[in-house]
Amino acid sequence: MENCAAMKTLNLILAFGLLAAVVAAKAQDTKSAAYADPAKLTEKAPETFKAQFDTTKGKFVVEITRALAPTGADRFYNLVKSGYFKDLAFFRVVPGFMVQFGIHGDPNISAKWREANIPDDAVKGSNTRGTITFATAGPNTRTTQLFINFGNNTFLDGQGFSPFGKVVEGMDVVDKINSEYGETPNQGQIQMEGNDYLKKNFPNLDYIKSATIVATELPAKNDKQTP
Repeated sequence: MENCAAMKTLNLILAFGLLAAVVAAKAQDTKSAAYADPAKLTEKAPETFKAQFDTTKGKFVVEITRALAPTGADRFYNLVKSGYFKDLAFFRVVPGFMVQFGIHGDPNISAKWREANIPDDAVKGSNTRGTITFATAGPNTRTTQLFINFGNNTFLDGQGFSPFGKVVEGMDVVDKINSEYGETPNQGQIQMEGNDYLKKNFPNLDYIKSATIVATELPAKNDKQTP
């Protein structure tokens, strides 16, 4: 009996040790991820490029035109290229208006990006159906949150929301993103608790599984523009 109890104790110690090792490994992976340091993600985007989003509803592709909003396009390009968009929720879905996403599921990553603001771009395009735009909390506060317009929300143009691309494939997929929770998920709690909060309280949300750059058009070799 004593041997049996000792064996159970040993198994528990080993199990806890394994769990601790897994947690530590995940923490290390997050810390070393390319998207963990906003200061390093400053690459200039191609003049045009496409990014494919693989989601729980299917795939869609956005085509980005840098000239529409250069600073926003650069930020988006770096986010996609670094692998930032992995297991991220579509946390705000308002039918006829827009679907919003971009808060990271790991609150440690969210904390790093919360103050990584980029300056506003002049509004050169219009928030028509299918366009993608950065969300803001006021002037010069764009970070990682984006939205795709379901409708022709041209009233946003005059409020400083500068679209930089458009869904060119799979808008039917975007239309199907689950809207049952509307605007209920609390963005502050998402920032602080990440996907733990969302998956516990809003289990039917749709998610981005991954996003990748699938096509680019680089500037000409004699282009003297600098980042």
